[in-house]
Amino acid sequence: MKLHSKLITALTVLMVIGASCAPPDEAPDGNNNDDWETKELGSEYEDLLLVNVADGLEHPWSIAFLPDGDYLVTERTGNLYQMDYDGNLTEISGVPEVYAQNQGGLLEVAIHPEFEDNNYVYLTYSKPNGDDETATALARGELQGDELTNVEDIFVQNEYSSPGRHYGSKLAWTNDGYLLMSIGDRGADPPRAQDNQDHAGTLLRLNDDGSVPEDNPFVGDDDVLDEIYSYGHRNIQGLVVDPETDEIWATEHGPRGGDELNYIEPTINYGWPTVSLGRDYGTEDEFPDTEARRMDGMEDPFYEFLPTLAPSGLALVTHDTFENWEGNLLAGGLRAERIRRVVHNNEEVIHEEELLLQEVGRIRDVREGPDGNIYVVTDEEDGGVYRLESN
Repeated sequence: MKLHSKLITALTVLMVIGASCAPPDEAPDGNNNDDWETKELGSEYEDLLLVNVADGLEHPWSIAFLPDGDYLVTERTGNLYQMDYDGNLTEISGVPEVYAQNQGGLLEVAIHPEFEDNNYVYLTYSKPNGDDETATALARGELQGDELTNVEDIFVQNEYSSPGRHYGSKLAWTNDGYLLMSIGDRGADPPRAQDNQDHAGTLLRLNDDGSVPEDNPFVGDDDVLDEIYSYGHRNIQGLVVDPETDEIWATEHGPRGGDELNYIEPTINYGWPTVSLGRDYGTEDEFPDTEARRMDGMEDPFYEFLPTLAPSGLALVTHDTFENWEGNLLAGGLRAERIRRVVHNNEEVIHEEELLLQEVGRIRDVREGPDGNIYVVTDEEDGGVYRLESN
């Protein structure tokens, strides 16, 4: 299948204007957890029931699904919980020490595809080095009751830098058992995303033990680190693999504007910061390190979110629970406080719908569960986990 990178403007889709263009992870936190258990919501093609599974979580970041029907949920402050269907929490010990500052802390959680055999849990986090610097790290442990055992770092990015911004940290498994991991440009020095001797601003492809697959696209190229699958990324915080086709989709933050949906292919340079559709936060001029809005040899985004979304969390609808949404992407938004349902035909985005607009707050993670329901995690001081069911 050939995918044409095409920028679609706001005039080509159905949209509701209203998202602020303020820096997405610098907005003041709110508290949108009202005292309710369920809400009936409408949408274009589905009647929805929004269930408040749990609240009172401090900046929850990610959710993963266990075979027994429970969930694992991280708090950016450094806590990992096991949650049952009704929202009851059990804290899991053994989590590695994290440097919780601004956007850093305990971030993604994922389980091994063969969890029932090996009990492996994967965590990404901001790892301190003792000199007030951090790196994006990947740890693996075995879940035994309410404890992670045999916890070890199986990958740490190769350069530490000032803490607090653009850790990336999304994880997704390919159908052939490899682990994809995003690392942001770390904020302070965006051109790192164009330095192929630096893991910053990349999507990595790893074996389940953190080692390098022999067939990685840059293995044997001394100019590029072996783990790198694609590069030129600002901060991927939505990542999903199609279980039927193995296609990789990612959403990533632009600066002021320039939020992207990207179809990921190996070896491709996605341009940041040499190319950007966004603007500088302070001046609204073109971003200081940007040379052009597009350039030969650098991939245009498959789609630019307009107005800005501050994207985080990405799900692909595969179950028939929401039969009218099958094949659609659901992209969460932080500052925008909404989900964008994206319909595409592998050439371009042909339709959008806004969901949960300011219903639950800053949306950090969006996942399709094994039960076919959609799970939403909100990044708030009093954050929560919500379940979107067909009504």
